[in-house]
Amino acid sequence: MPETSAIYPGSFDPITNGHVDIIERGLRVFDRVVVAVLKNPKKRPLFTTKERVRMIHEIFASRSEVEVRAFDGLLVDFARSQGTGVVIRGLRAVSDFEYEFQMALMNHSLAPDIETFFMMPSVDYTFLSSSMVREIAELGGPIEGLVPGPVARKLRDRIRGAKKVQIP
Repeated sequence: MPETSAIYPGSFDPITNGHVDIIERGLRVFDRVVVAVLKNPKKRPLFTTKERVRMIHEIFASRSEVEVRAFDGLLVDFARSQGTGVVIRGLRAVSDFEYEFQMALMNHSLAPDIETFFMMPSVDYTFLSSSMVREIAELGGPIEGLVPGPVARKLRDRIRGAKKVQIP
């Protein structure tokens, strides 16, 4: 039987336990998941693309079926370059649905051979987003349980470094 694979795209700034949950559960359906880290010039990420790729590599170091790649340009082009016709997208709440639905329709319009596979996060992560984690960390709140341990350390270090720079 041929290998099945899927792309899981996102900015992952930073990767959260919700993202990890979707990747791990995606591996129950697909033999290989390519985590596609978006280089988005419109956003001002806390971590560089290389740093985000390295963090995800570190988290999934023992999982050969998880590949991590940076990409820019059209997602459908990247999916084809990776030899897959499936895109995984997580839906946390009804508010995500409209945006994700529009993106799925646009991707289908651009590439009818590529399907979007929607996954609901585990209940523990339905509220979780990278921007929320960054804000909690910036305000000194607890981020344990929201992001993997190595990410929490890097996030705290980055925010501490940013605060030192801003002090007159």
